[in-house]
Amino acid sequence: MTSPDFDDHPERALLDRIEAYYDAVPRHGARVEDHGPLTLFVREGQGWPFYARPARGWSGTLRATDVRKVRARQRELGVPESFEWVAETTPTLRAAAEESGLVVHEHPLMVLDPGTPAARADGVSSSVSVRITGADDPILPGALAVPHLAFAEPGTSVGLAGTPQLAEAIDARVADGSVERAMLRIRAGLTAVAAAVEDGSVLSAGQHQPLAGVSEIVGVGTLPAARRRGLAGAVTAALVADARSRGAATVFLSAGDDDVARVYARLGFRTIGTALIAEPGE
Repeated sequence: MTSPDFDDHPERALLDRIEAYYDAVPRHGARVEDHGPLTLFVREGQGWPFYARPARGWSGTLRATDVRKVRARQRELGVPESFEWVAETTPTLRAAAEESGLVVHEHPLMVLDPGTPAARADGVSSSVSVRITGADDPILPGALAVPHLAFAEPGTSVGLAGTPQLAEAIDARVADGSVERAMLRIRAGLTAVAAAVEDGSVLSAGQHQPLAGVSEIVGVGTLPAARRRGLAGAVTAALVADARSRGAATVFLSAGDDDVARVYARLGFRTIGTALIAEPGE
């Protein structure tokens, strides 16, 4: 899916808008280190660790030595050796990352065209309510915990983890400070969280992060035992509606795999490229 020449890519303006967003978002919670053709974002304080990306506006060839230099710095800092980028924008980074010893994972990069609402998610039970959660909403801890259980059992098939496991996952999110950090981000307008709730329990949840007319939908996951009920689609549609209400003309996401991408395609998202993540192999 990689284009040999980004200048010839039909989605250049859209991809460039997404690249600008990728460069700007981590700056709200990370220290920025310049490593020539690569930028390393280093988390300040507790929270999800960041990664390295191609420097904004870099158009030259990236080499394995560039990647090794940043990897050495990441090891020095005690942070994950992780790199994220868009294949079509920086086509030479994949070979450089692989030559340095990293494993590259592909994820469909999908966008909902400006002005297009998400298609309505059908088949959701009337017993399920979907809403955007406030910072003080009692379901927020559950909305943060469900995706962790979902990603521990990847895929779209019905899994094992259900409401009995959710309580333990909620306790873990409270203990590690995730809930408190999310509350601060919600109040600051940096994150919005949506959840599908049934009988007081969160079954599916996700987030979007608006910034300067663009928002990325992230972390959408359904409790494995509650899959195949259209919940992720309903949560995504709610996130799109909220992003649009906040002025986001461009709404995009990276799908976990092609099966997940088909779920988003039914909501109107289309694939415009490939998001790549490089990290050490197991």
